[in-house]
Amino acid sequence: MNIEQARYNMIEQQIRPWNVLDPHVLELLGAVKREDFVPLAHKALAFVDMEIPLPGGQVLLAPKVEARLVQEVNAQRHEKVLQIGAGSGYVTALLAHRAQRVIALESSSELVQLARSNLQKSGVFNAEVRQADGAAGAASDQPDQPFDAIVLVGSVAQVPASLLQQLKVGGRLVAIVGEEPMMYATVVTRTTESTFDSQQRWDTVAARLQGFVEPSRFKF
Repeated sequence: MNIEQARYNMIEQQIRPWNVLDPHVLELLGAVKREDFVPLAHKALAFVDMEIPLPGGQVLLAPKVEARLVQEVNAQRHEKVLQIGAGSGYVTALLAHRAQRVIALESSSELVQLARSNLQKSGVFNAEVRQADGAAGAASDQPDQPFDAIVLVGSVAQVPASLLQQLKVGGRLVAIVGEEPMMYATVVTRTTESTFDSQQRWDTVAARLQGFVEPSRFKF
């Protein structure tokens, strides 16, 4: 397989047509080697439009979904970003190239080690991967809060209030919210200490993040 041709095709045939048009994001997708963040058994799928299995029953999201989340976050050089769901570290690496600092929370100890190793090999040193319950956000005894941006790399039924409280005023949270067959990439902006503005930007379907509360299935 011609790796660079496959990468080019992924960007031009999957990602750009899906309204990922930010030139900085497109440049990043060409520079950060996605294949280095894919488990060896699935290397051949690195540029395919699909979710890729990771240890512990988790997945790498489809490339176009990852790219559009990164575009939606729009991290800036002076900003601190909290990522929920580190996975193998790929989205962490993309965010780290845009932000001042990235803290990624991952519940699986195996994925924490994998993401740390992948980031180190890729020369990303302004990102930290911590083993933690992502639904609770960063630990209150850590000096990182509040964050300029928070991104959930996976879907949730609803965004926990605990995460919203870790945003700066003016900060934004990006998450894929809802249930199959219809979920929406949602951007929540903290407008004041007590108010938030929520907007649905685009529809998609993505694998669930682990550890988040699901709504009751009982109906009366």
